[in-house]
Amino acid sequence: MIQKHNIRLPVDQLPNLWPKALKNAAIGAVLHPASVSATLAHTADVLKSHDGDLFRLRTLFGPQHGYLGQTQDNMIEWAGYRHPQWDIPVYSLYGEYREPTREMLAGLDALVIDMQDVGARYYTFIWTMYLCMKACRREGGANIPVVVLDRPNPIGNAVEGPVLNPEYRSFVGLHPIPVRHGKTIGELALQFRREAFPDCEVIVLPMENHDPAAYFEDTGLPWVLPSPNMPTVDTAVVYPGMCLFEATNVSEARGTTKPFELFGAPWIDARDLCAKLNREGLPGVHFREAYFQPTFHKFAGQLCNGAQFHVTDRKSFLPWWTTLSILNLLREDYGEHFRWKEPPYEYEHVKLPIEILIGGPLDGTFPDIIPR
Repeated sequence: MIQKHNIRLPVDQLPNLWPKALKNAAIGAVLHPASVSATLAHTADVLKSHDGDLFRLRTLFGPQHGYLGQTQDNMIEWAGYRHPQWDIPVYSLYGEYREPTREMLAGLDALVIDMQDVGARYYTFIWTMYLCMKACRREGGANIPVVVLDRPNPIGNAVEGPVLNPEYRSFVGLHPIPVRHGKTIGELALQFRREAFPDCEVIVLPMENHDPAAYFEDTGLPWVLPSPNMPTVDTAVVYPGMCLFEATNVSEARGTTKPFELFGAPWIDARDLCAKLNREGLPGVHFREAYFQPTFHKFAGQLCNGAQFHVTDRKSFLPWWTTLSILNLLREDYGEHFRWKEPPYEYEHVKLPIEILIGGPLDGTFPDIIPR
């Protein structure tokens, strides 16, 4: 039986946790669709319910995929608008701007951030937070306190994969952290302040009854997909490795109901692939041959042959190293078909997508990856 810890989120305790120094402050809030309370009330509605009591809500911001989660794929920008009920601006931080401008922050006394992360360096919400901290810092910035409402890391506190080489900074990695970073969004905010923005005032509102090693199902909280291709916790479990498939010409199963848990291409022999992968004895996972037709993205409408991840033991499963094993096998067996994708990718126009995802060059720096 799963032991649930019944975490209490900061959004559910705002009257008790809101800093007295920011009483009646004019605030903006960076939110996305999974910014919800334990009863599934959106954080914006919770904030609005305290408007004029604890603070004054003046502005909303949204990250990649949109404030409403309306943009399906990566690298699809969205434009800001006026909130239809409250007549306040909703600014896009994934479009013309990825960092709040002085004009966007004008008149604000604090910036609230409440976003569910998934525990992988590539997931861009933590970098939206990073750029917000950069914009709000004292030196040359707006001198606006950043209030982070902490949330659990849905895949626990295990750490895996290389630390980002700063020369390979991009919007899927702006600060040296491992691929699977093992931290909550509040812990990352404190790390970013300590290592990058010591002149940024950061206030982290804590969770109650949080077990750092727990997976999301153990928290007693409802899962809401934070982006369109992160439908379940199972997706998040494999994502620290399987996001690398975005840098290949093999489908990561966008356009199916199991993105990142399935992978394949028309030129793969699914039975042979799964037999070889299962013989490798990779810990905590079994591969079942699978066939799918994506409705969009790579190979849309074509039959893809490949595999589905079945994670049998999360504690021993290593998503990063497992995916490297898959990629190496695909390159060895299907060298005439397999390709690394060319730029651009997430605003990077020179370096290969695989290089900015792994966080360094394909020149032997990562000996477990077959060189380009």
